[in-house]
Amino acid sequence: MQETPQNPYVIAARALAPSFAERASRWDQNREYCWPNLADLVKSRLMGMSIPVSYGGQGASFHDVVLVVEEIAKACTLSARIVVEANMGGISAVMAYGSEEQKTFCAPIVLSGDKPAICITEPDAGSAANDMTTTARKSGSTYILNGTKHWITGGGVSRLHLIFARVLDEDGSDLGIGGFILHHDPERGVVAPGFEVVRHERTMGLCGMPEAELRFTDVVIDETMALKPPSGFGRGFADLMTAYNSQRVGAGTIAMGVAAGALEHAIRYMKEREQFGRPIAEFQGLQWKLTEMDAKVHASRLLLHEASRTLGPTGFPDMTFAARAKMFASEAAIEVVSDALQMFGARGYGADEPLERMYRDVRMFTIGGGTAQILKTQVAGKLLGIRTPQTRDGYSR
Repeated sequence: MQETPQNPYVIAARALAPSFAERASRWDQNREYCWPNLADLVKSRLMGMSIPVSYGGQGASFHDVVLVVEEIAKACTLSARIVVEANMGGISAVMAYGSEEQKTFCAPIVLSGDKPAICITEPDAGSAANDMTTTARKSGSTYILNGTKHWITGGGVSRLHLIFARVLDEDGSDLGIGGFILHHDPERGVVAPGFEVVRHERTMGLCGMPEAELRFTDVVIDETMALKPPSGFGRGFADLMTAYNSQRVGAGTIAMGVAAGALEHAIRYMKEREQFGRPIAEFQGLQWKLTEMDAKVHASRLLLHEASRTLGPTGFPDMTFAARAKMFASEAAIEVVSDALQMFGARGYGADEPLERMYRDVRMFTIGGGTAQILKTQVAGKLLGIRTPQTRDGYSR
């Protein structure tokens, strides 16, 4: 971490890190959501820290959030992911594009400890998000939601859901893709009829975070909960995905933070472990590997900090900067954590050290939130000044 420790958000995050690190294996082994950590994040005011002061938050910048996420990710990947999604992504879209009613409704829920679920992916619409078939048909003063979402992070524990759906007028005309805010909180007596958590996936890593398939059957959403950017539904999907750039920066920062944590473990172990009668820190091959790991972490950090500060006219990170940073950081993190595990030998492969968990956790960040390949395509399109359609006949249209 290269930033000044006087940053109050960083101070708060570092205070939580030791207990988060101590409990991290519990959430992984038991596939348990980290409710105690969530309570600590609320108490430290790191949940919703980016929400404007006028709505109860602290008005922290995306860069401030990035600093916090790195510190938390070194200790507990699961908790870092919660911090990202409580400050970037869905809630930032609501605060940027939402009505006064939507902002005053959503902000207290997040500040009290909710990680909003962003519902984009479907069984047949992953990277090709425009192929989504979930619909929201206008009916008087409501929208009727029907469809299935898959791999929804937080499904079953999240209270707020930002659901992306194809908007249909009352006559069935396709108006574009829009976002809809759904509140579902059975423990507090708030039930959305027709909303169902179908199943949870058994994941390789981040085992305490539910990844769910959600089904919506004639779910009624009041028109006041339609998140409609200024450009309307026709261009609304592009606007909402601009807000998603902040989440991509956050996801890349989690990966970088995990890598930074693995690097710290490697440095410690190289000083402690002896073979052939001397510390393995004296072996030049490992010294060079450690230097390469450090360079990857540092380069990732610089790219992510740049992206968090390079904001477009809507106040969100620039798409190209965000894509470049997440792509590089996520791929570099897998390499760094793998190299750190290798330094530990068989001990790194076992559960007594955190490296095997960190390796499983970090693997998903080249997939979720935009695959590394899709992000490379976006950056290439920007560099070449061309459209980069992926459909078979895309270039001929």
